[in-house]
Order: sequence, then C-alpha cells, then structure tokens
Amino acid sequence: MKTPVTVLGLGAMGTALARALLAAGHPTTVWNRTPGRSPELDTLGATRAATAAEAIAASARTTATAGAGGGLVVVCLLVDDTVRSTLDGLDLTGHTIVNLTNSTPEQSRATAERLASAGASYLDGGIMAVPPMIGTPGAFIFYSGPQEVFEEHRTALEVLARPAYVGTDPGLAALYDIALLSGMYGLFGGAQHALALITSAHIPAADFTQQFLVPWLTAMLTSIPNMARQLDNGPVDTADSNLAMQAAAYENLVTTAQKQGVDPSLLTPMGELLRRAVATGHGESGLSALVGLLRAAG
Repeated sequence: MKTPVTVLGLGAMGTALARALLAAGHPTTVWNRTPGRSPELDTLGATRAATAAEAIAASARTTATAGAGGGLVVVCLLVDDTVRSTLDGLDLTGHTIVNLTNSTPEQSRATAERLASAGASYLDGGIMAVPPMIGTPGAFIFYSGPQEVFEEHRTALEVLARPAYVGTDPGLAALYDIALLSGMYGLFGGAQHALALITSAHIPAADFTQQFLVPWLTAMLTSIPNMARQLDNGPVDTADSNLAMQAAAYENLVTTAQKQGVDPSLLTPMGELLRRAVATGHGESGLSALVGLLRAAG
C-alpha cells in the first residue's frame, strides 16, 4: 500500500498536490477551511475531513493500518499565520509535517521549532512551479530539514515534483525559493519595462517579444554562470563591460523612459547601485561586484 497522505489547504496549488497524489495511488485525505472546495477531488477518491484535526487523525489511522507510524501531512495554505492558526493546538505527535506554504527562512525555522515541541517531524518546502506543472517533469520542490525524514518520504514527495534537498537548516528551502523568485521578478520587471517602452510608440508587443526581447534575454542569461564563478573564485582582472561605462550609459535608460511617458521606477534602483559601485572604487569591475554591494547594504 502506498503512503497515505493528508493535504491541508485546497487552493489552486493544494488541489494540484492532492490530485497528483491521488493519480499516483496514494490514499489522500483533504481538508480546507471553506468546506466543499475542489469537489472534483471527491470523484478522484479523496477522503474529505470536516476539520484539520480530523484530517490529521485520519492519516494517522490509515498509516497505522498500513503498519507504519504517524501520518504524512502536506500543508499548503495561504501564509505563515494561517499555518500557525491551523496547526497550533492539534495533536501532531509522530506525524511528519511537510510545509509547502510560501514563507521566509525565519518563519520556517520558527515553525520547525514549534512543531518539534509538538512531537512532529518537519520538512519545509519551496514549490518552484505553478499548479498545472505539479506532477510533470518541469516542476521541482526544494526541501530542507532532517535528511532522514526527507529520505523516509522521498518516494511520496517525488509524486508531486522533482525533490531538491538543500540541507538540514529548515530555513534553507525558503531561502532558495525566495532567491529564485527574486530572480524571476527582476527578469519580469525588466521585460515589462521594455514592453512599456515599445508599446508607448505603438509598436506591436508580440512581434517585438518574439523577434527581439526573448532572444536577447536568453542570450544575456548565459553571462550569469560567469558572475557566479567570479563570486566563488574571485573576479577576473578586467571586465569586458566595466561598471564605469555602464553607469555612464545608464542615464539614457531613465531619460528615455521619462520622455516616452513610462515610469522609470523599475530602472532607478539599478542605476543607483551602479553609481555607488563606481563611487566606492569598483568602476573597472564587472557586474558580479554589485552582489557584494547588495550584501554589504544588508
């Protein structure tokens, strides 16, 4: 018998997680604060619990029948406060809680401490996918916490997405998650600004994007591994495009935006960082030097 799993939270992502577990043959108990959410799960064989406590207890009973210990509980709620209000005061003894709710590293560590005090094992997770990707090869999920707990449940977790274990510190999955999301939003922000510029001149966005924007951004992404190598091993002696030159030219980006009637607020922070790099003696360096300035500011 495959591992029974309880899923707490049936938003779009929680529903996708439950659907993947059911498709893989895992007995799945579901609960949501709003009753009746995602009725299609009932037809797929899910057991619906009236309360979170009932859902967790059902998982424990089913697991015990299968000859194992406490149940596996996947939590996918809105925010960290919802996780706290849902789990606090429940009997979690012997259960493994896998928290896939988006959170900060500090919140993840605090949750791990609370649940350890409640007698539960804990894994924190960061989902790098949108709901339709769950259960497909393109999705992956970061996990952090005790490695033996991760290994114990790896087979069930692989049903959801490719698992990427990143360390025993419970906050690491959230850190990796937030780092990738930060990169994504930075990329999207630049693309959105580019599209605002182009459409301000009544140029069709789709053709510009297909012919120029996506190929350009794709080519620029190839420079990121070199930045990473310089951060790990030290910068090269000279940069192909130094920060002094980039800072001098950057003003044209802001001026053009203003002249085109486009808000430059997505651009101005990078310009300020470039000028600070030059002012602090990094004018001959490459873009990897900006990472050190960001860390120092923090």
